[in-house]
Amino acid sequence: MQKTGKITVRGIVQGVGFRPFVYAQACDRGIAGTVKNLGSEVEIFARGEQFETFLAAVSRGPPLSRIDSVNVTSTVQEIPDGFFILPSGTGSMTGMIPPDIAICDDCIGDIFDKRGRYRDYWATSCVNCGPRYSIINEIPYDRERTSMAEFPPCPACAQEYGDPGCRRHHAQTIACNTCGPELVLSDTRGNKVEGQDPIREAAGLLDAGRIFAIRGVGGFHLACIEESADELKHRLGRIEQPFAIMVRPDHIDRLATISQQERQTLESPVHPIVVLKKRDPTAHAAISNLHTIGCMLPYTGLHHILFHHLKHPLLVMTSANMPGYPMITDIDQAMSKLNRDVDFFLTHNRTIVNRCDDSVMRDGYIIRLSRGIAPKRTAIDLGKHCILGVGPELNANATIYKNGFAITSPHVGNVRNPATLEYLQETVRNQQRLLGAKFNVIAHDLHPQFLSTRFAREIASDHGLELIPVQHHRAHIAAATTGPCIGIAIDGVGYGDDGTVWGGEIFSGQVPDLKRVAHLEPVTMPGGDLATRFPERMLYGIFPDKKILSLLSTSGWTGVELGVLEKQVARHFNVTSTTSTGRVLDAAAALLGICRERTYDGEPAMKLESAAVGGHPEVWDLTFTTHQGCEVLSSRSLIHTAFERMRAAQDGDMRVIHDIAASFQYNLARGIAHLAIHAAEREGIKKIALSGGVAYNHAIRETIRREIAEHNGECVINAQYPLGDGCVSFGQCVYAGKLLEQG
Repeated sequence: MQKTGKITVRGIVQGVGFRPFVYAQACDRGIAGTVKNLGSEVEIFARGEQFETFLAAVSRGPPLSRIDSVNVTSTVQEIPDGFFILPSGTGSMTGMIPPDIAICDDCIGDIFDKRGRYRDYWATSCVNCGPRYSIINEIPYDRERTSMAEFPPCPACAQEYGDPGCRRHHAQTIACNTCGPELVLSDTRGNKVEGQDPIREAAGLLDAGRIFAIRGVGGFHLACIEESADELKHRLGRIEQPFAIMVRPDHIDRLATISQQERQTLESPVHPIVVLKKRDPTAHAAISNLHTIGCMLPYTGLHHILFHHLKHPLLVMTSANMPGYPMITDIDQAMSKLNRDVDFFLTHNRTIVNRCDDSVMRDGYIIRLSRGIAPKRTAIDLGKHCILGVGPELNANATIYKNGFAITSPHVGNVRNPATLEYLQETVRNQQRLLGAKFNVIAHDLHPQFLSTRFAREIASDHGLELIPVQHHRAHIAAATTGPCIGIAIDGVGYGDDGTVWGGEIFSGQVPDLKRVAHLEPVTMPGGDLATRFPERMLYGIFPDKKILSLLSTSGWTGVELGVLEKQVARHFNVTSTTSTGRVLDAAAALLGICRERTYDGEPAMKLESAAVGGHPEVWDLTFTTHQGCEVLSSRSLIHTAFERMRAAQDGDMRVIHDIAASFQYNLARGIAHLAIHAAEREGIKKIALSGGVAYNHAIRETIRREIAEHNGECVINAQYPLGDGCVSFGQCVYAGKLLEQG
């Protein structure tokens, strides 16, 4: 039986309370020795009769750790009596600091303990909870390398920090009212609002209908009660866009129907926004005019104290940045940019080193990969190269592959503007520094004009690195599986091999050899991006018929405008060809009068989905053709069928609109599934991978899954990454790594 040795534990062992955990296990078993942080590994020298049970406990690790390997070797090093936590050193950097996580129940209890020293302290945390990624400057994770270095602990905090029996033992974020970060309530001119308790004062002002900017863990939120939601939308110019809300836990069942899985997700350490079905689809229209509503529970001490004083059961809690732009973190920037949108600011003086938005989930799938989930670390063998994937244009993030692990950053945004490009560059620099990464290869989107592509070229040019372009939808499939498969990629836009806009694609093969074997019918986008903004253009582009022109005339188009549109399509002037699934859904929304202008990403398709709720889908005929060796599903025939159903209906019968919306989604999904099923039968492959933002649509995703199952196929969806473009940077790394393996 072994009684002494050196134990090396590798993985996510920083910022998870690993050293205090080891200390406690050693004390419980009478083990002598030391424990020390070395980058992404912990080095333990141990001696004692219960060495093997100690080793078993250490191998399990604390709840937030992720252990890759435990290596035990003999040692001749002298091991002292007692057990000691040694100062951190440098070592391997294969791990990663865990994401910021929600406050734990024990700390919530401390906040509301009237006799405790953490009573009403907004930044209360311990070794098991609180900020991590948002405050770290460097690894190893120690207080002096975080933004908490600005707040030296008071004697009471220092005593708990050094107490092995306390859960704040070596908790780098330990702080209290005496020594920790402070809150300030101010007006839009920066004048401090007098009062004994800024949170209590803020709650009163919120209850009175005032609008706030609140500085949180990873950036600023805009907050108000439900009665002020319309006012906030008008101030922001986001009249149609749904807001996320933060809800008192005992109130959420009144708002939405919630499954056990959804409740577990809401209450998990992540505490993400979870998109739930409303109990009444028409309720809370000022917050969301869809059948769904994005809900999250309070996840910081500040939130819990705020709701303790608040009379209202929920708050709008939406990101303060413009959609697609970086999260606002700096107080001066917030004061400058938000002073016309809000009435008051509730801020703190802890520096946000790494901004981080709220994560969003629906049906167990990630929509936005951010706080609580990212940085996300995935074990995968992509060879010896260090690869950077810079991501797509929309909903971008970055992924770094190094030594058997891919680490994906939190959500960055839409890299269509210099501010978000700068944030992407900043994110890459921060991740590179924390991981000690030295890139050999840069993977990027195939589109030559994307700002992310230009960024990749600049890095490669400056450092003489290899560039690997990756077609957008192949990156989606690579993120879903590396095995032989038929791949379905359905979304709004992706640059295709032929220079046209793809978005309804079926592939066959194994990464990186994915051959396009089927797709949606290529249709016309009159005016290019204008057809994305105005879905009625897309409708005519798909179904260029006099009957559609007549329909458009009844919705306000002038004769001159219709004439220009007709000639534009007939002469193929200033038009783009697309196979996009998203654009087909946009056209259906326009046909049914559901959405005439897109004011936020995905709006027409999301409103179509809401219109389909309660509708009864019927089976329509599907039309398949062949084009250049690929099987093609006719979207024009689906639009034509929907149009004929509308013409046969009585005016004003909304039940028909619901039925047509449901039928359109159902038959489009059936058609896409059968393209994949036909390919699977031809190729003799059972595994069918599904990815792309359209797969967030519950009815479409489940119809595809059901059709595949009925034809004895296996539907594969990677729930560890977003179905939308938040998986693309990871897929780029996977594709590049597999391509390099081929030599």
